[in-house]
Amino acid sequence: MPIIDNSMEAAVDELTRIRLEAAAFRGLVAHLRQRTDVQNIDIMNLAGFCRNCLSKWYKAAADEQGVPITKEDALEAVYGMSYKEWKSRYQKEATPDQLELFEQTKPLHAVINGHQ
Repeated sequence: MPIIDNSMEAAVDELTRIRLEAAAFRGLVAHLRQRTDVQNIDIMNLAGFCRNCLSKWYKAAADEQGVPITKEDALEAVYGMSYKEWKSRYQKEATPDQLELFEQTKPLHAVINGHQ
């Protein structure tokens, strides 16, 4: 599903739209790679998705296109390293407040193409 609304479609051809969306995705991933101080649970609590969600959406898109990648490949595409390495370097234990907010906001979390 294109993220550009119908009013923009007339001004932007399909290939250009795909390139713009890809560039925006790469920018988001680069930003998240730099912000290792921001925990996934915080992103999830505020925005309803996190780095893991992005990797699941990436894997789903690859599957849809018949591109053979593993879950680990998709995680590395988002994290810039193995998920295990990122967790050991940057992930902190979630606080009780973070976990409580996570439970409260669960119904608001993003579900795209059946992936959360």
